[in-house]
Amino acid sequence: MFVKICGITSEEDALLAVAMGADAVGFVFAPSARQIAPVRAGDIAKRLPPEVLTVGVFRDESPVRVVELVNKSGLRAAQLHGHESIDDVARVREHVPFVIKAFAAGSGPLDHAAEYAADAVLVDSASPGSGRVFDWSLAEGAPQRLKRMILAGGLDAGNVAAAIRKVRPWGVDVSSGVESAPGRKDARLVRAFIAQARSVEPARAVGPVGGEQPLDRDAPYDWQEDG
Repeated sequence: MFVKICGITSEEDALLAVAMGADAVGFVFAPSARQIAPVRAGDIAKRLPPEVLTVGVFRDESPVRVVELVNKSGLRAAQLHGHESIDDVARVREHVPFVIKAFAAGSGPLDHAAEYAADAVLVDSASPGSGRVFDWSLAEGAPQRLKRMILAGGLDAGNVAAAIRKVRPWGVDVSSGVESAPGRKDARLVRAFIAQARSVEPARAVGPVGGEQPLDRDAPYDWQEDG
């Protein structure tokens, strides 16, 4: 299970997330209580192991600006959390190694997520970044259409295992659910969240000859190999 800890605002929290086993950390560049300056995010990213995916989170920013900030900060991915068009995502993907496109659960655009040039699709509540839990059944169909679907929205150590069992995503994303205060991660909550997320058995699918085979989206992903 791919785990991303988002809303990182300090080097201490970034190192904490990595030490607890996070695969990715997110830096919010859009207006937010967890917003961080690109220069600061870049300084933190330099101190992280190369296998950790560093993600800049944007909302309705121009593709040119997204590419500029990601590359100047030395990050490895962009998460587009607004109303970006198919063309916008394609422009960003031409210059950024890994792109995550966020959609609201149950929204019309989610039905067309496969048309976007994104490496992964994140399904969140109708109020992205609010930390509110949504009806997970609205995201249940997404994994069948998408190779990499990341579930977000009000997740914490108490509900992430149940969410994974119901939706069967490729990964999960958390921010407020592992905080003691906005922008400040709690070591115990981070540890518990990652442990619960990894405790769920991988989803399985019936193979072409009737035997059960692991789905591709559940296989470990090698960021360095893709680079």
